[in-house]
Amino acid sequence: MPLSELLPVLIGWVIAISSPGPATLAITGAAMEGGRARGLAMAWGVVSGSAVWGLVAGMGLGAAMMSHAWILEILRWAGAAYLLFLAWKSARSALRPGDAAARAVPAETSRRTWARGALIHLTNPKAVLFWGAIFALVIPQGAPVWVLWEVGLACLATSVLTFTGMALAFSARPVASAYLRARRLFDAAFAALFGLAAIRLLTARLS
Repeated sequence: MPLSELLPVLIGWVIAISSPGPATLAITGAAMEGGRARGLAMAWGVVSGSAVWGLVAGMGLGAAMMSHAWILEILRWAGAAYLLFLAWKSARSALRPGDAAARAVPAETSRRTWARGALIHLTNPKAVLFWGAIFALVIPQGAPVWVLWEVGLACLATSVLTFTGMALAFSARPVASAYLRARRLFDAAFAALFGLAAIRLLTARLS
């Protein structure tokens, strides 16, 4: 695919994945609270989950899932439950008094953080629909399979760069210091936004 046709797609992709949502909230929160390593693990977990849905959509399984609405409904409820769990954790942290600077960040392995990032995307049925829409709009009918791979890998590479940059930016010392000074305010905002994301997922039309 010519770069002149692929570039607008990637620009639109960056705008879409950078908009406020569960993935960006999780990455920024992990980076501010746990530092660069945790932020990067979360970012790459989100990309891994997105890659799974991209592969599913590219194989044409997204349409099969659409014809079995119960699969999307299970994912919808699972995703909403997980987002509400994240909202509860953030709210509990916001209500916890004490000096944020002296509070130890709970230990968590990079693998566990990566898994949490992947889970955020894997329990979001809108992700596979988004990938399917991208392939349907961008790839001409009858195009060879390598074009689908080209577009998919380009979008994933763009996701890696975008989310990695986000993790690095929000783990920078000034941002982390600001989080420590206003931890309870940030956590309250995260609780509200995760809760709102859960409601939006439950009320979204998956058709």
